[in-house]
Parts: sequence; C-alpha cells; structure tokens
Amino acid sequence: MEEKTIRKIDIALIAAALIAISITINYAVPYVISPIDNTNVTINSVLFSFNKSDSVIIDDNPEFSSPEEIHAEDGLAINLKPGIYYLKVKGIAMSEIRKLTVLSEINLKLRSAGEAYEVINAGNVGLNVDIYENESYKGTIALKKGEIKNNSGDKFAGRENE
Repeated sequence: MEEKTIRKIDIALIAAALIAISITINYAVPYVISPIDNTNVTINSVLFSFNKSDSVIIDDNPEFSSPEEIHAEDGLAINLKPGIYYLKVKGIAMSEIRKLTVLSEINLKLRSAGEAYEVINAGNVGLNVDIYENESYKGTIALKKGEIKNNSGDKFAGRENE
C-alpha cells in the first residue's frame, strides 16, 4: 500500500514539474507583435514591435543562413530595401518566424516650374523617367529616391531602375 502511495506521489510531482516547466518556457518565449506575418509594405521604414526580447534577427531566406542581428528595444524602425524578408526575435528562446515583403513604390510627381516641370521621385526606389513631347520621345533621366530634376515635356513615364 505504501509503495502505491509513493508512486502516486512521484507521478503527481513529475506531472507538476512538467507543467511548471511548460508554463515557464511558454512565458519566456518572445513574440512579435508587428509586423504581422505575410505583410506587404510599400515603405522601406518598417516598425517592429515585440515582447520579451532584446534583438531582431532578419534574413532574406527562411533558413537564416546569413542573418543580421539587430540589438534593439521595442518600437524599432528599420530601413529595408524592397524584397522578401524573414524575421524572428530572440530572447531567452526564439519567436516564431514571420515573413515580410517590402514592395517597390514607384511614385512620380510633377510640379510646374514655369516653362518646365520639376520631376520628383517620391517613391522608395530609383527611377528611370522617359520624357515625351508631342508624342515624340525626348530622352530618359535617372532619379534617385527623393531626387528632383527640372525638365520640359508633356508626358513623363517612370519605371524602376535596376
């Protein structure tokens, strides 16, 4: 009888220990609040929000074969080039892996400047801008992100430069 009671107590203690370990591990695992998994963004400054962590690990492949580890606090904004990224946060353990896609944003703006126009690259990638006048091709100008150039023409068509 005493041996059965001791076994029951042992089983109860082992079960309680396993439950306590499970709760401790789950409590300690960091998690990403934002960006949400499979998010597509058109801005290159991405805001990261996470809990129970002190660094973000980012890579361009899900195996994290060439990761970049950034030590930071919650509310970190990171500038990323257009592309697909995988991220996780590191604390006592690792969080789940999330996927983030930074899309190219092509945004060409024109402002009147007398006889010409200010051609403004307001997107997040470099542009090649074809210029036309009276349906005739005049040439192409290259604009870096945020760059402004004066040019005359009556039609402007921007495309991402490689």
